[in-house]
Amino acid sequence: MLKRTPLFPIYAEHGARVIDFGGWELPVQFAGIQKEHDAVRQQAGLFDVSHMGEVRVSGEDALDFIQRITTNDAAKLEAGQCQYSLMCYPNGGVVDDLLVYKLTDNDYMLVINASNIDKDVAWMQMNLAGQVELVNVSEDTALLALQGPLAEQILANVTDARIHALKPFRFLNEVDIKGIKALVSRTGYTGEDGFELYIAEKDAVELWKLLLEAGREHGLVPAGLGARDTLRFEARLPLYGQELSQDITPLEAGLSFFVKLDKGEFIGRDVLAGQKANGLPRKLVGIEMLERGIPRPHYPLYAEGKQIGEVTTGTQSPTYKTNVGLALIDSAYSALGTEVNVEIRGVQVKAKVAATPFHKRKP
Repeated sequence: MLKRTPLFPIYAEHGARVIDFGGWELPVQFAGIQKEHDAVRQQAGLFDVSHMGEVRVSGEDALDFIQRITTNDAAKLEAGQCQYSLMCYPNGGVVDDLLVYKLTDNDYMLVINASNIDKDVAWMQMNLAGQVELVNVSEDTALLALQGPLAEQILANVTDARIHALKPFRFLNEVDIKGIKALVSRTGYTGEDGFELYIAEKDAVELWKLLLEAGREHGLVPAGLGARDTLRFEARLPLYGQELSQDITPLEAGLSFFVKLDKGEFIGRDVLAGQKANGLPRKLVGIEMLERGIPRPHYPLYAEGKQIGEVTTGTQSPTYKTNVGLALIDSAYSALGTEVNVEIRGVQVKAKVAATPFHKRKP
């Protein structure tokens, strides 16, 4: 039996096509991936991401616990600030990537990937120490993502909160949106400006309708997983299970900025410090096709007659119409402009290592 978010009953009203996504019955598209992708790049899109997991971590040792299980430095967070981070295994591979929200000095919220909720919570429980309380609030929490250059304008139509003053990776708690209480965070997964709104599960349908109505004149559209994937891919934002996994370290994935080796001990630190000191055996790079063909996940890459890696994500860029991908390859072939071959249905097709991200938002 597939799990459903509180918004499932109204998907049909918007013509949603649903798929099985990691055990969840979720919309891959509404009006179409290209249309939804373009709306987020140019106006705004509204995503149901209520399948994501939320875990409250509280108690006087909450910060020490978070510091030990994550790679970023949570000690630098102020109340009302969040950060991107990763949880690693002792071998440096990734348990999950996540957001860490600091609510107060001893109260945090961790936002984790839907398909990893059970695994992540078990990992946290296994590494629990000191006075820390863990509460999985995923089932009680809904999450909507309002993304795109007009997101602020749309949200300002339904709240008097000073959302215009919110900087990226900052949030306001207990924001009143026409009687609905929300944690409003200036974050997202699209490469555009936008907000993520955490609310009680019972308020999800009402807020969805409110936002769509408020954004109607601004071109706001419901958006599904298909556009979410193409948008994050163009912005080179990693997806767990593709650019990150238990076999891929954050450094190999190009996420060294979020690995603070000097903050003190954390799980996986020794292996990551060794990789940094000795050089990375593999690197995540962008590739652009030089001949016809689209690079798809797991297609092998070759150079000098040997396999050097594989594609992690690839498609035709909806924004630029180029056939591009991300690939994890031997570091020796990672220099920009290096020619490689992608094997597509048994035929080796020419490509080159290309600069990423493929899309940067307009200032």
